[in-house]
Parts: sequence; C-alpha cells; structure tokens
Amino acid sequence: MLRLEALRAFVEVADHGNIKGASERLFRTPSALSMTLKQIEDRLGCPLFETDRKSSLTDMGRFLYDQSVALLRDYDRAMERIAAQSKARSGRLRIASVPSVATMLLPDFLQEFISTRPDLDIDLVDTDSADVRLLVETGQVDIGIAGFAGDRPGMATRPIFRDPLMLVCRTDNPLAAKGQILDWDDLEGEALVLNEAMRSLASDRFQQLILNARYAVRNVASLIAVVRAGMGVTLMPALATVNLPPNLTVRSLRDPACMRTVSLHWRLGRVPSPIAQRFLQDFTLAAQEMTKSFGLEPVV
Repeated sequence: MLRLEALRAFVEVADHGNIKGASERLFRTPSALSMTLKQIEDRLGCPLFETDRKSSLTDMGRFLYDQSVALLRDYDRAMERIAAQSKARSGRLRIASVPSVATMLLPDFLQEFISTRPDLDIDLVDTDSADVRLLVETGQVDIGIAGFAGDRPGMATRPIFRDPLMLVCRTDNPLAAKGQILDWDDLEGEALVLNEAMRSLASDRFQQLILNARYAVRNVASLIAVVRAGMGVTLMPALATVNLPPNLTVRSLRDPACMRTVSLHWRLGRVPSPIAQRFLQDFTLAAQEMTKSFGLEPVV
C-alpha cells in the first residue's frame, strides 16, 4: 500500500519537474525524496519518470499523478472538515427552545454565533417546555432551552436566568384597573386560560383557581389570540410579554412562586459535540447579559 506522504512527495516532484524544488517545498532532503520515489516505483514495478531528471512522467506516472491529486485533494478537504468540527467551527446543532427565548434571545445570538462558522447548520424547534423536554430526552435535539421544575433523570441542567410569570389580560378587563401588583384573590371568578408555563406553578391558591378552567392552549400565538378575544386571562413569562398587542396589558402577581427558571438542558451520559459545548458556554454568558436589558435576573 502506498502511503499518503509518499504520494504527496511524488506529486510535488512532478509539479516542480525536479527533486530540488520539491525538497525545499516539503522540507525534506533530496536524498530522502529520491528514496521515496524509488520505493513507489519498486512497489508498482514500473518507472514513473522518463529520465532521472524527473522532468517528464511516463504513462504510468501520469496515471498515478492524476489519481494522487484527486486522492490528496479529497483527503485534505476531509481533514479540514474534521478539524473544523473538532474546533467547533462546523457541524450541525439541533436546538429546541421555548418561544420566548427563541424569539427574543436566540436570533441576535445566533447571527453572531454563525458569522464565523459558515459551515455550521442550525436546526431550531420552537415549542413549549413539555416538548423541549421530550426532544432532549429522546435525543432528537442536542440542546433544550426551557423552564423545567426540578431535576429530570438522565438530563443535565444549567440555569441561566429567572423570569417572573405575569398576568396577561385585555386593557378593558377590570383587573387592569386594580393596580400593577395583584393577589390571587383578585382573579376570583376570572376565566383562566391554561398554558404549559403555568402547569408547574406550585401555589395552593392558584391550583384552586384553575379547577374550573375551561381552556388550555399550548401555542403562544393562539394563546394571545384567545386572550385578545376576551375569552379569559392567562399567565405568561415576562420575556414572552415584551411585544404584546396594544389591547393587552400585563400585571405582576405578589406570590413569589410566580417565577420560572430558564435553563439549558442536554442528555447525561452523552458527551456533547464540540459545537454543542461551545454553544452551551457562549449562550450562557450571552443570555445572562441580554436578559438584564429586559429587567430579568440572570443566574450566575
């Protein structure tokens, strides 16, 4: 079998038309190159050059040259791709995120993240926390960004910021006139529209209020449309309320339990790819800085 180093030496000699120029290019002595060429010829059982001057190839030499150039080109390109992936410059990164992070934090971050990684492919799934958890647990995505309650078996978690749950209602709803901070008793008799962010809220009074809830909506756009239509009020993370329609307003809730912790999640027992590791590192820092501008509390 001919080694790649030997084929590279042969191609350099053929390109230069002499051993001296090739030896300077490869930082090898002329005698070492001559020995390499002789080993190739002995292996193939035929000469590669018409004369000892190495200025012209035989038919076999021309055939070997063409094959070697193609082989070395493919090899070098493959090694470049391998190096790029190992150094987190390329690859494929699959992310699942709750909508608030996907719309408010990820676009600016990803634009900068991929600007120096032209060969990086990003798959982004925008869904609720339950689906994010499922996609991470089943290995369909590399990284999840969501607010989970408590530890999840088989899943690593890195908190990045805390986000209060806010009451969202129409501006003409009587709740909007009750002040900026509400108590659970203020919601008595209101039609609550449930969503995934509310399900993990550990408050006895809240659990009593939702016993008569008639609607549950998972999609954020649909949730906002239902509230706009006057079908009820809901709770949404503060980050998700930044760009609400004009006829909707938000109010804080006094209960300290109205808080979600948004975290990065990935599977335990599986080493993240180099690009996933870089994303985990860079997005943690970027998200903590970006959320400060929204008045949220980073977890450091």
